[in-house]
Amino acid sequence: MEAEKWGRRIRAFRKLKGFTQESFAKDLGVSVSVLGEIERGNREPSKQFIEEVANALDISVDELNPNE
Repeated sequence: MEAEKWGRRIRAFRKLKGFTQESFAKDLGVSVSVLGEIERGNREPSKQFIEEVANALDISVDELNPNE
């Protein structure tokens, strides 16, 4: 359930900032399939990945956190 919440937030902010899944995955240095699995909630993002996503989106981890 937690992975699903993170995934939804990551996808929403990615789209809000105008990134395609392909360009965002490239910026993060992961494959599109890994990013897709995280966004669909099939894979739990690591703390480091969450920090990298927040940096790439120019937002804080707290903004990205689905529990805040």
